[in-house]
Amino acid sequence: MENDTEVMGFILVGLTNNPELQIPFFIVFTLIYLISVLGNLGMIMLILLDSHLHTPMYFFIFNLSLVDFGCSSAVTPRVMAGFLVGAKVISYNACAAQMFFFAAFATIENYLLASMAYDRYAAVCKPLHYTTTMTTGVCACLAIGSYVCGFLNASILVRDTFSLSFCRSNVVHHFFCDVPAVMALSCSGKHISEVILVFISSFNVFVALLVIFISYLLIFITILKMQSAKGYQKCLSTCASHLSAVSIFYGTVIFMYLQPSSSHSMDTDKVASMFYSMIIPMLNPVVYSLRNKDVKSAFKKFWGR
Repeated sequence: MENDTEVMGFILVGLTNNPELQIPFFIVFTLIYLISVLGNLGMIMLILLDSHLHTPMYFFIFNLSLVDFGCSSAVTPRVMAGFLVGAKVISYNACAAQMFFFAAFATIENYLLASMAYDRYAAVCKPLHYTTTMTTGVCACLAIGSYVCGFLNASILVRDTFSLSFCRSNVVHHFFCDVPAVMALSCSGKHISEVILVFISSFNVFVALLVIFISYLLIFITILKMQSAKGYQKCLSTCASHLSAVSIFYGTVIFMYLQPSSSHSMDTDKVASMFYSMIIPMLNPVVYSLRNKDVKSAFKKFWGR
């Protein structure tokens, strides 16, 4: 018979139960987290201190670094604690909080990537009108809109997930409280919740990808019309970096959230989740900023001081 006792906490299975891999994994994920924290906080500090980086592009990179730091910090420290001391139990409220902040930061990044694509479109396709197109007000509205969408989306998903009944098992087959993994434990009807999850995720991804696709379509058309080889290479380099990060981010998000629950493999989902929760926040400072001459110049200036 079904156990009607409500679940008061959850047990996170983690990435591995092999004792021999606990310490090596702890070292690897500690390095990943340190690089992510140093890269993103370093980028935030450089942009704040150097007036030459007070431009729309770096305004969005500033927010992206802030979001990546929050996204990584919402997941990685608890994973590290699980490897080191075996802390796999997470309370009901802590699980809900982790799910909320991760979903919020992931959604904010989704819309920030779209805002950055629009910024690149304005810079490449309308360079003479760039300062009047990407004003402080426009940049602020795009950033605030991203944060509002992120926290609203997280509120809906967390409320929808934790309105379900959990009375059979409290073992989450994941290394953090992700929506599909927790929703799979429900002993009540979860079909509507799964539909809501797919609909909201699809809507957010579709809107952002539509903006990115249209922006880059117009950018590539403009690039093909360029006569200057130097300008062509510069624009292409900017697009390649952004598109690389976009491909990784949206590839893992689509793989995780836009497939039926019956086709989910928890082991495969864990690998995909590692990319957008740990690897992408570590890579973004490199992909977007550390290859940039302005950032290198600002870093040399800061180091010289």
